[in-house]
Amino acid sequence: MTNAAAMTGGFSRRTFLEQLSRVGGTALVMAGMQALGFGIGSAGAEPPQLTGGAKGRKVIVLGTGVAGLSAAYELSTAGYDVTVLEARDRIGGRSYTARRGTKLTEYGGEPQVCTFDEGHYINPGPWRIPYMHQGYLHYARKFRVPVELFNNDNDHSFINFEKGKGPLAATPVRKQEVAADMRGYASEMLAKCVRQGALDQEFGPGDKELFLDYLRSEGYLTPADFKYVGTDGRGFDVNPGAGVDPGPGKPSTPHKLGDILQSETWRVLKSVSAFDQQRTMFEPVGGMDQLPAGFVRNLKLTVQVGHVVEKIAQDENSVTVSYATADGQHGSVTADYCVCTIPLSVLKSIDVQCAPKFKEAMNGVAYALVGKIGLQMKTRFWEEKYNIYGGHIYVDDPDVQSISFPSTGWLGEKGVLLGYYGHGSAAAKVSALSLEGRKQFALAAGKKTFPEYADACDSAFSIAWHRVPFNLGGWAQWTDEGRASYYPTLCEPDGRLYLVGEHLSYITGWQEGGIESAWQQIGKLHARVHAA
Repeated sequence: MTNAAAMTGGFSRRTFLEQLSRVGGTALVMAGMQALGFGIGSAGAEPPQLTGGAKGRKVIVLGTGVAGLSAAYELSTAGYDVTVLEARDRIGGRSYTARRGTKLTEYGGEPQVCTFDEGHYINPGPWRIPYMHQGYLHYARKFRVPVELFNNDNDHSFINFEKGKGPLAATPVRKQEVAADMRGYASEMLAKCVRQGALDQEFGPGDKELFLDYLRSEGYLTPADFKYVGTDGRGFDVNPGAGVDPGPGKPSTPHKLGDILQSETWRVLKSVSAFDQQRTMFEPVGGMDQLPAGFVRNLKLTVQVGHVVEKIAQDENSVTVSYATADGQHGSVTADYCVCTIPLSVLKSIDVQCAPKFKEAMNGVAYALVGKIGLQMKTRFWEEKYNIYGGHIYVDDPDVQSISFPSTGWLGEKGVLLGYYGHGSAAAKVSALSLEGRKQFALAAGKKTFPEYADACDSAFSIAWHRVPFNLGGWAQWTDEGRASYYPTLCEPDGRLYLVGEHLSYITGWQEGGIESAWQQIGKLHARVHAA
């Protein structure tokens, strides 16, 4: 595998790709990803064509996240005799929705039952879908699982940074105000330099005036003297209305440049969204578990839930999976091949008969510490009082990291917001709290921006994925060394065992990674069957 750091002059891969996006947009990013050996689409937008029949082969699929379900659906549709085993008492894996009656007990934790009102829910795992994740959208379209827009950014939301200095520190400030003012002031200063001739050497014939036109538009500068004096897009102190009062309204006054700089609120601004974090994304209507349900409706086989894998053994001709059921019974199933989607964080502790190099590779990746807390609110105060519809509150408290509003149920009476989405050490810290302690932590964080936050909450549901049985982490976190040393090994079968999942993609943490991994691996399996 090529050393990406050497190719990018010491940049991280992520930084390199971000630079490409600024220069040449999506097309150049795609080309750059391919050059580094990890294009976003290993199989394209369509599953592999498993033509020619299954030749009577049997396959065991372990796990019912979208990776396992994709493999099971495509293989069974092609004629393979497929057996699906799932350790949990439900399907979906991390593609999971918590709604009224959902039960969860983490390792070492208290039993938890979701008490949200009927029709309200939180997606504790995946919760948004970028437009380029065509594998996911392929199945949503095929199984008639409706999707709706997910508002991933909102200029009218607040930035509340506590670590900065000056009058804007620890004060909720509308993102649109910071965006307008910073771009206005920056455009004004750059326009001044251009008009004074400081950058004449950078322009070709006619380009200088065109660039000044751009700065005038970008920064909302006055036509004649290129000054930033504010813009209605940053909001009004009093909105325009009927009659003479409020009539034309009262325009807002720009913040001072120094105040914005000292507050560090400008750090949330980006000219365009990140490649996988578009400002408008998708979510399935009714919860993230709707796509797994769509798979099950279309599978012509029965998923065997409550079957915990204890051992995977294989020889030259077959593979046998031994399991324990929820009622304490033990059994096994034998097939020609096994497609295993069990996360490596769990699989490495199972008795797997495989080559030593393969076993070593299972230990070559860490899994993310990650947690979420959903809060049901008695009123949608963020809409009614603050006119915020979807998006996120930006904070600089590393223990909180994110507060997000729902993109569904607009104008309703109640709503469930994401009161906390933590990673790393912050997730470890919060996961050690009791369920009530987690709730109070999230409420205290939100109250810094909304005084009514704590009083409005009537229910909570939390999850720490690194403490969830059969997961032990949110997603795979490969290092460059792990990608070079272990990843290629796991992408190839060990005997009759094929590993599948987001951990065997460069789209870790996304359902698309699992789907495309499944497509790639079952394509290899099918080719092997027909080559035999």
